[in-house]
Amino acid sequence: MSPIILLSLFLLPLISKASTPPLQLSLHLHSHSPPLSSQTQQQHPLLPLSVSSLLRATILKNLNHSHSHPNPNTSPSLSPLLPHSYGGYSLSLSLGSPPRPFPFLFDTASHLSWLPCSHSFRCLHCLPSPSPLPLYFPNSSFSSRLVGCRNPSCYWIHPSHSCPYNTTLCSPYLLVYGSGSTGGLLVLDKLNLPGQTLPNFMFGCSLFSDRQPPAGLAGFGRGSPSVPSQLGLTRFAYCLVSRKFDDDSAVSGSLFLGGSADVPLASKDLQFIPFVQNPTKSLPFSVYYYVALRKITVGGKKVQLQTKALYPGHAGDGGSIIDSGTTFTYMEPTPFHSLVDTFTQVIGGRYNRSALIESRTGLKPCFSLPTKTSQLELPQLVFHFKGGAAMKLPVENYFVVADAGAVCLAIVTDGAARHGASGPSIIIGSFQQQNYYMLYDLAGERLGFRQQNCVRH
Repeated sequence: MSPIILLSLFLLPLISKASTPPLQLSLHLHSHSPPLSSQTQQQHPLLPLSVSSLLRATILKNLNHSHSHPNPNTSPSLSPLLPHSYGGYSLSLSLGSPPRPFPFLFDTASHLSWLPCSHSFRCLHCLPSPSPLPLYFPNSSFSSRLVGCRNPSCYWIHPSHSCPYNTTLCSPYLLVYGSGSTGGLLVLDKLNLPGQTLPNFMFGCSLFSDRQPPAGLAGFGRGSPSVPSQLGLTRFAYCLVSRKFDDDSAVSGSLFLGGSADVPLASKDLQFIPFVQNPTKSLPFSVYYYVALRKITVGGKKVQLQTKALYPGHAGDGGSIIDSGTTFTYMEPTPFHSLVDTFTQVIGGRYNRSALIESRTGLKPCFSLPTKTSQLELPQLVFHFKGGAAMKLPVENYFVVADAGAVCLAIVTDGAARHGASGPSIIIGSFQQQNYYMLYDLAGERLGFRQQNCVRH
């Protein structure tokens, strides 16, 4: 059954229910990996992560999104971010009256937040869910209401829609991601944060999902529907813990929302790089955070990159973005093969490539560990940005242990180069951001970062 048919079947139960003070918050982030099919479960555990990273990149290069204005009257808040074995990081947000907490995946390349909704919710080919599945029930919250057809927030998702005679509700939404899809109706309800309530937070009430984790999604990209935009934030920051803590609820990173106390703009150990606007300023590219990447080095040797990989073009193609929802960094074939060639040249003949591990993991290059030593010396990978900022990645942020006897480069590509391919050429994923404090200065249009231990104490 198609998602559209499912959506029409599930609308009836919901249709029957037909300026903010300063904010200071900090939230926990936990990490997660993609849903596994019965076939994938028999394969190498890294394969689902590499496949989902590629699918995610494909969708980010061809998806639809939108844009909005921040409110400077905010102060900081903190929330945990938890790591998970399906590749993402989650946080908890409280919705409704009375308030209830719900898990959301943290995503800086999406603008619409959504969560599983009502007893009618169906999830196809999804990761096993906790018992009971945390469902949102609009009828159980006296502050909830469906978004009307002429409500301004309806135009955030459907910018060119019209409201025919006797039409009262905003049209359903359908979102397609790299690993699946979700769809439902738009809802307004209270978002309850420490010391702050946003009475009309707009989000998606999903009635079906396909190949999605057992949680909602919190959109932190650019655009009017995004969490930062609806909260009026001028900045937010996060710190992602190591993937070794996947699915460990006792360990988390942090998400900081607004304010100067927890999100400092001036710090001697923060490096700043400018955000870059895609010249098209159109969807889907206006939702992404493009960064001014200028070169990549491996062991001090410069990787040969075409201009397209560094600068977004007038057709919406090229450039580099930063994304918390992509696990392994993605590169289009041309820059990826230049990177692999440079690694191979710098490593020389010290380690042998393992074609078997490469075929099993979907990653390359993979190198076999020497049998007479437990130590592997690998060249440093560095991203160099406009203005001289350099992200010198620790080896655990770009090589992953595939087996006891091999390691693989945690960067993916999608095969042969395609003529006229659109979207970003490079997507810097969450694996490369482990144990980095990442500050999004929205008012200053820049990204700050520093390496640090992200475990929340």
